[in-house]
Amino acid sequence: MRTIEFREALREAMNEEMRKDEKIFLMGEEVAEYNGAYKVSKGMLAEFGEKRIIDTPIAELGFAGIAVGAAMNGLRPIVEFMTFNFSLVAIDQIINSAAKMMSMSGGQFSVPIVFRGPTASAGMLSSQHSQAFENWFANCPGLKVVVPSNPYDAKGLLKSAIRDNDPVIYMESEQMYGDKGEVPEGEYIIPIGVADIKKEGKDVTIVSFGKIMKQALGAAAELEKEGISAEVIDLRTVRPIDYATVINSVKKTNRLVIVEEAWPLASISSELTFKVQKEAFDYLDAPILRVTSADVPLPYAPTLIEASLPNVARVVKAVKEVMYIVK
Repeated sequence: MRTIEFREALREAMNEEMRKDEKIFLMGEEVAEYNGAYKVSKGMLAEFGEKRIIDTPIAELGFAGIAVGAAMNGLRPIVEFMTFNFSLVAIDQIINSAAKMMSMSGGQFSVPIVFRGPTASAGMLSSQHSQAFENWFANCPGLKVVVPSNPYDAKGLLKSAIRDNDPVIYMESEQMYGDKGEVPEGEYIIPIGVADIKKEGKDVTIVSFGKIMKQALGAAAELEKEGISAEVIDLRTVRPIDYATVINSVKKTNRLVIVEEAWPLASISSELTFKVQKEAFDYLDAPILRVTSADVPLPYAPTLIEASLPNVARVVKAVKEVMYIVK
């Protein structure tokens, strides 16, 4: 099977869907003439033209609103935010228009739209450009929230998101665009709301999503060296959450560690912890532990970034705590 970059997988998904459906178009800052801030849309202007690959002003609220209106009138926009940090400028259109329109119109208007772009930290970008917003958007009914971790999932999930008749928040990472992985040449999709067991194990369950899956899988590899068998689950989507896959794993391993980049309060790990203790309390041999970012705005200094974000060592330590190897 061929190996391609994460950005190429996203581009292929958009290209393939746009060739099938002329109602789909892409808009955002630098997506056309510059081939995308991260080169995800490279070559798309040449193929689809300026009416379907549209450069926008630096005005997220404005172009998000235009896209919502277009979706209500039968088109299927893909909106690229240069970073989801900038989506805060457009959050009124995302939450109060896109997410609620189906309900407020009594089913008269659907909003088939994808808001996509990078989320969370990407190196020394400091506080205002390093925030993880998955849990913010997942809190809102009417939205679906997808957070892929590898090129294969990225393509299959983006194709599903584009075909979905509801608004989808599709969250990537600047630090993953160059990641390479195997992606088949043939047509495939991955359904939204289905988690994936990336590694089977019997001693502990580790759950994560997005680029932090690298830390989860890295920790599992380190633990394997010490004879600890970790089952690693990639949620892939955080609204809806595939609770069943996680609960069934916990019933087997009896221990759970959840890893995510968001701040700890009201996070996806908080929600998952509640659901597991409610549905599988009698199977737990230890309290559920979470590994999140520190409860502070992300610093600029590399040493402080390392201290703030989830990493392999922190995940390994949490696993050993739930196994009562260390305190």
